[in-house]
Amino acid sequence: MAVVEELGIDLGTVNVLVYVRGRGIVLQEPSVVAQEMETGEVVAVGEEARSMMGRAPETIIVRRPLRAGVIADYRVTQQMLFYFINRTIGKVRLLKPRICVTVPFGATQVERRAVREAALEAGASRANLIPEPLAGAIGAGLPIHTPGGHMIVDLGGGASQAAVLSVYGVVTSSAIREGGVRMDDAVASYVRRKYNLMIGQSTAEEVKIRIGAALSLEEPLRMEVQGRDQVSGLPRAVEINTDDIVEALEEPVNLMINMVKSVLERTPPELASDIIDRGMTMIGGGALLRNLDQLLTQETGVPVYVADAPMACVAVGAGKSHALLPYLRRTLKEL
Repeated sequence: MAVVEELGIDLGTVNVLVYVRGRGIVLQEPSVVAQEMETGEVVAVGEEARSMMGRAPETIIVRRPLRAGVIADYRVTQQMLFYFINRTIGKVRLLKPRICVTVPFGATQVERRAVREAALEAGASRANLIPEPLAGAIGAGLPIHTPGGHMIVDLGGGASQAAVLSVYGVVTSSAIREGGVRMDDAVASYVRRKYNLMIGQSTAEEVKIRIGAALSLEEPLRMEVQGRDQVSGLPRAVEINTDDIVEALEEPVNLMINMVKSVLERTPPELASDIIDRGMTMIGGGALLRNLDQLLTQETGVPVYVADAPMACVAVGAGKSHALLPYLRRTLKEL
């Protein structure tokens, strides 16, 4: 008898991750699509398309079809999802898969409908929408089925969210449409201002990953960055260090800290007591920024822990949500 595949999809601004029941995370690819300018035909998706960013001829446009965690280009997102689903479970299948796909908590009705319809058109027999903080908490292994306060901080590429959860529901939450992409832009802007050097977003992201931090390190990391000189227009290289990136990221990091504080300020006292005892859990790619957990602890007075495999938590939680749908109905009806 044919088995219906159950997929959990973390549909992110920067990356798409797919979890398949019984197999775990089977795909992690950049959410980037390359198209021919004139015809709109998709020529590359994922890692292949990302390698073209800043390097493609004028006849090819390379872009992210999602912005700030929601769909910016419906048709391209649908084609990208179709490609990733086929990569995951094959083109030939007797039964359409069931999919749980994540959306930012607080997404508008139009944005939620776009995600659901894109998943159905991409080949799903049924598409359930799961709030990202809820999926992330499930994937991180937090016991959110209990009547106690559990706080999750999800720092994604296009959006950041913080939420307090209890009994499979979101008690209070806050979200900003800023994340890793904003950090990359901040790094590129800083290098341009301080060193008169133009660098691309891919280079800025690499700098953030390799030497970035939220607080200064005892021994700053160093890296040579290559780009185009703003004055001469010629290629040039400069050496930057972690202290540069700490300064560059100050504004976007403060936005995230203020988001977390706003959730704590609105948390009921009993749940706030639980959070002080248990701490808050960070997930998402932003959680990998060096010393961000220490900075959050300093600013809030609450212990902060980085989940195991923080980038995978949302996709894992989305996949495990299939078995929990009867318990999640109340929360999902609010979407």
